[in-house]
Parts: sequence; C-alpha cells; structure tokens
Amino acid sequence: MKNTTLPQLYQEMRRVRTFEERVGELFVRGQSAGSMLHLSIGEESAAVGVCARMRDGDTFTTHHRGHGIFLARGADPDRMMAEIAGKDTGYCHGKGGSMHIADMGLGHLGANAIVGGGIPAVVGAGLSARHQKSGAVSVAFFGDGATGQGILYESMNMAALWKLPVMFVCINNQYGMGTRIDQATANPDLHERAAAFGLAARTVDGLEVEDVVEAATDLMEQARGGTPAFLAIDCYRFYGHARKDKSPYREELEEEEGRKKDPVLQAREKLLTTGLMDTAELDALDDEIAREMDAAIDFAIAGEEPQMQSMFRDVYAPTEPEPEPVRTRLDRILAQG
Repeated sequence: MKNTTLPQLYQEMRRVRTFEERVGELFVRGQSAGSMLHLSIGEESAAVGVCARMRDGDTFTTHHRGHGIFLARGADPDRMMAEIAGKDTGYCHGKGGSMHIADMGLGHLGANAIVGGGIPAVVGAGLSARHQKSGAVSVAFFGDGATGQGILYESMNMAALWKLPVMFVCINNQYGMGTRIDQATANPDLHERAAAFGLAARTVDGLEVEDVVEAATDLMEQARGGTPAFLAIDCYRFYGHARKDKSPYREELEEEEGRKKDPVLQAREKLLTTGLMDTAELDALDDEIAREMDAAIDFAIAGEEPQMQSMFRDVYAPTEPEPEPVRTRLDRILAQG
C-alpha cells in the first residue's frame, strides 16, 4: 500500500473490519466451510500498519487469524470469501478454507492453523532473499500465544545469526485462546525476548494506526539492511477465540473496556477532529465498503463447489502425474470383473 495517509489507512482498516463482519455473517448463515473461524476484529491497525510498509516482492506468513493481513496486503475479497466458503473460485480452490489461505503471487507463503507454524518459513524466505540480493523482507505474523512456542525462538536465533531480512510481528491481542497474557508469562514485555537474541525490537500500542506505521517503517528498514526485527503490537481481541467462543473466561466489564481500544473508531474520530474528512465523506466511504463486502458474500455463495477430481490440483508439481483417487481405482478394478 503506497499511500499511508490517515484517510487511506482508515479506508483499509474499515475494509478489514467490514470483511470480518461479513465472514461472521457467512458462518451464522451456515455457508462457511468447516466449523472454525477466527476473526481479527480489533486488530486492524496491526494488519494495515505493517502491510503499509511492505513492498512488491516481500513475502509473509500469517496465523489462523490472518484474513485482515491478507486483505491489507492486496487480496481480492471475493476470492478470499469464496475460499472461506470452500468454493472452487477461492484462492486455493476451496481446499484451504479460512486457516490455510495462500497466494504466492502476493507473496503470501501460507496461513497456518498450528500456533507458530508459519514462523520458520520466513527464515527460509529471508535466506533466499539474502542470497539473491533482492532487497525483499519476509514477515511472520503471529499472536501472543505463539510466544510460548520454541520454534519462534529458534527462528529468531537463526535470523539474527545469519543477519536475515526478516521481521517478526506479534499481534498481542491479550489472549492465547482463553488464557490472558499475564497468566501465561511473567514478563509481558515480549519485545525484550527478541532483543536478547540481537533483534531490533519494540512494542507499540495498536490504538493509533499511524504509530504502527512509524514503528514498522523503522524496523522494516533495519530488517532490509540485515538486522532482523521484532514488533509487538498491543491490541484487544473484541470477540472470542473462534466464532463459536462466547469468551466466558472474560468479564463483561473487561470486554466493554477492551473494545474502547478500537483503532478504526480512533482513526475515524481523528479524521473528523483534524478536518481531513467530514461525516458525510466517511459515511459514504463506509457505505461503499459495505457494498463491496456484500458483493463478496454474493460472489462466494454463487460459486461452485470444487469437483472431486480437483482434489490433487496444486498439491503436486505441474509435471507430476496426479495420483489415481482410491474411488476411481476401485471402480476400475471392479469393472474388470
């Protein structure tokens, strides 16, 4: 995203927020694939602020709460929604679903439902970028729950040791599933762990998207220069861990206070107070985005289910013959009498 003015940042955050609201609607209507959806509502500034500083050729991985990150990086909401609905018109032809979307064309090396599972891929991508002298950086997005996984520390150590153009972005939404961060770690200053490995590291409050952009600008430039970086972005997860989770482990008052840390509303209010946009302009923009995301749902619902014979597409190399499905093989054997 070349333009990082506040109106553009607000527009992208509003698109992420509205898309996620429509994903929740798709689930309630029983038209999403699978039984698990993880929404990133409340974390929009992290996705938009960091992606605003990424360039063409950069790569990234996301976690199971990665819809907003992919959208902020330039994904087509129609194809994203179709993938979440398990349709052939989706990014992975319906085989990835919500938690395993990927698109090499946009540098998306894959979302991963395993906590911390996507992190080590950026070490390999960073090593490749360094050898090729491409100037690209590879970014791993993950939640605070992944800071309990050993693979993160192995990856940070290797990135620092080899001086790789890699950036680790921890979206700290305060909860790993149902466990609050202060009940999972004695020191919630997560960036200090990265600094111990020799990474450029800091924490930023995700309430102000412009602060996220500023921090991401500094750290990403250091990463491009061979000093890997770590950015923790403090947010609040507005809803439960997954769409079905009613978060019984949180008090109603806590959720009420937590949702006041709304980066989308904060940006809107700042646009109004600074006179950059007025209420009519913002309402018109919000309506336009709502229509865009309504169209994404319509596109997803109208899509065709993937055919059985497509199950091996994109699984094997194009030059490799596809294996014969068991059902087809059995039919062939039985037909021989």
